[in-house]
Amino acid sequence: MKRILISGCMFVFMLAATQVMSQEKIKEKEDKTKVKDDNSKEKTKDGKTKIKDDNTKIKIKGQDANMMYPYKAGYSSNFTMGNPAHAKLVLDVWKDWDDNMLDRHDFMADTIVWYLPDGSVTKGKEANLAGAKKFRGGLTSSVSTIDAWMPLRSVDMKEDWVAVWGTETDTWPDGKVDKREIHEIWRINKDGKVDWVRQYSSAAARQ
Repeated sequence: MKRILISGCMFVFMLAATQVMSQEKIKEKEDKTKVKDDNSKEKTKDGKTKIKDDNTKIKIKGQDANMMYPYKAGYSSNFTMGNPAHAKLVLDVWKDWDDNMLDRHDFMADTIVWYLPDGSVTKGKEANLAGAKKFRGGLTSSVSTIDAWMPLRSVDMKEDWVAVWGTETDTWPDGKVDKREIHEIWRINKDGKVDWVRQYSSAAARQ
């Protein structure tokens, strides 16, 4: 009788353990992001979106259609995680700025438009590169720190972005030091080039 009870308890325990393991596997599968090399494609079905972009394949769930927001986005409110390679491109450009080597990466599209914090707009690759070199060449040094970056994909607009937050400390030849906090959004076109940038900045927070 004792053997039967022990065997029964072991069977119940094994059954319960199997169910827990199955649930964990299901949850792990639901939370998992699948990445696979492929060409650029995008499919949406049953509230789920599959994106194949450059060297990345992303499988995500659609947004909650019943969510009510107090505002309507003028551009898009449906974003997913984007291609990490796009974030690396932007960070490479930040490093090029620090090193005063703006020719190191050919990252600009010919049609690039750059919006600066003072409201000025510079259009075209040639004008943007010349302006950047002139400003950076007038500095003794520039040192950046990055707080966060995030590659993004607008599902409905089918465009790729990178958001980056950081701090830039510039030193001028007369010894003056300017420190500012920066937020930028970069758009990456289908050719892997930057074709639109908007930069926001503020004075660094007082310690």
